[in-house]
Order: sequence, then structure tokens, then C-alpha cells
Amino acid sequence: MKKPALVVMAAGMGSRYGGLKQLDPVGEHGQLIIDYSIYDARRAGFETVVFVIKPEIEASFRAGIGDRLSRAMEVKYVYQSLEDLPEGYRPPEGRVKPWGTCHAVLAARKAVDGPFAVINSDDYYGPEAFREIYDYLCAHPDGEKYEYAMVGYLLGNTVTEHGQVARGICRSDGEGYLQTVTERTHIEKDGADARFTEDGGATWERLPGDAVVSMNLWGFQPSFLREAERRFPAFLDRALAEDPLKGEYFLPSVVSALIDEGKARVKVLRSHDRWYGVTYQQDKPTVVAAIRRMTGEGLYPEELWK
Repeated sequence: MKKPALVVMAAGMGSRYGGLKQLDPVGEHGQLIIDYSIYDARRAGFETVVFVIKPEIEASFRAGIGDRLSRAMEVKYVYQSLEDLPEGYRPPEGRVKPWGTCHAVLAARKAVDGPFAVINSDDYYGPEAFREIYDYLCAHPDGEKYEYAMVGYLLGNTVTEHGQVARGICRSDGEGYLQTVTERTHIEKDGADARFTEDGGATWERLPGDAVVSMNLWGFQPSFLREAERRFPAFLDRALAEDPLKGEYFLPSVVSALIDEGKARVKVLRSHDRWYGVTYQQDKPTVVAAIRRMTGEGLYPEELWK
């Protein structure tokens, strides 16, 4: 089996952050959040990283991280563009929003030919998460079912004080395999717990703080790319009819469909590391302080890629 690769979704527009948060430094020497995630991935065993970016930020991305990272890992770039659609489809007039997380993963289909993990570029996951996902991918090739995995976090550790977030709410069976993952696109902190709305705030439902959520740290075999590509036209038919400017091809939706059809099983791995992210500018000081603390404790060197 080929060694697992790491696919980094970095084409987001950062509309709530007010800019390209994936290129905003959080470390003392200009390191980005993704520097720390890839450093953890590298010491877990990953040797290849595939950045999914927008074509217009390639130069900034190479200068911001890719060039220094290439001293330690094989670095590839692929593009998530609105025009990357099946034959016979084209983007609707006025659409600027990317087609979503599953479309981002599909952008890597020509750069990945073995097992792979998927992460966001603006989330800090912690060392344990990468060790868990790497070891699982190496030990679990597809069998009678597709063998996938995800790392789950407690919802209460992943919400921000400063606005709304989107999270995949997960439910597992007694053996630790994922049963359902439901994408909630508007979740807000509510004391030790959280709440979500699907109607713009007219009504709310509570979510417990200990609910397990997906932070888009997934582990897949190449079969996932084939399934995602095959299902993309059906998504487009719905989205173009119902929500042409904002409909998104969510990665968890494809995972859920494969589970429901009995084609895949997904092991829910648990990390005890704290998650950090920058959904909003106001989140950045918390992340900067956490990185400074972990560096002081010896978890990371002052300069990662010497």
C-alpha cells in the first residue's frame, strides 16, 4: 500500500474572517496555523501534502508556506475552481462561492493515488489526531466495505465566542463506527453547550457540548474519490435548481450516503487534543496565545522547518 498523503483544503474565501485566514501568521516567526498541522502530520508519517487552492492565490501561497515546506515534504498544488465541473455543466451567472468541501477534495483526484487524509487549512488539530488517522489508514485498506475514518472532537471545544460556525454533528454505533453526520451550518455557543438554527434564527435547537463533531479531519481510500465524482452531477442538478449561488457539495453528505447504502464504514477516532481555529478575526489572539504556550512547553520548536 502507498503511504497516505495529506490533502489540505485551502481555497476558502475567508468571508467571515475578512481575508485569507489561511495565510495569516499565528507563530512568533511568521508560522501559519497550517504549518503546525503539517508539522504534526510529518512526524506522524505523512511525506506528501497536496494543497487545494484557488489559482489566483498560488503565488502568495507558495511564498507564505509552500516554498519553505518543500524542504521537508513533497508539495503538490491543485486548484478548486468553479469551472471544474462534469461535461455539460457550467457555473451559474453570479456564482462566486466555491462548490464546497467535497468539491475541494475532488480537485485532488489527479494528485492522489493512494490513501489520504483531509484537513482544513485554518484549523489546529493537535499531534494525536494525525497519529491516529495515519496509523488507521496504513492498517485498513478497503475490504468488503470501503474503510474510512474521521477524528471526532467535542462540540464545546470547537465553537467560538465571536459568532457562528458550521459543524458536522456525528452519531456512532456501539463499536465506534459512524452512523450519521448531519451538517449544521449555523451553530452558536450557548453557555457550556451550543444551539443551531436552520431558518435564520427564527427558531433554535440545543446541542450538548459533549456532542461529537467532525472538523473535516477525514481518512479515505481512493474509492472515495471515485464515489464523490460519480455523485457530483446529481448534486449539481439539485443545487442549480434550488440554490444556484450558494449550494455546496458537502463532504459529510457523501460519507453519509455511502454509509446508508452499506458501501462504507467510518471509524470514529478520538483525539484528546484541543482544537483551535480562526473563524473570525477575534479568534486569532486565542490561537496565538495557545501556540506560544505549546511552543514554550516544548511541543513545537521555535522554528518548524529549519
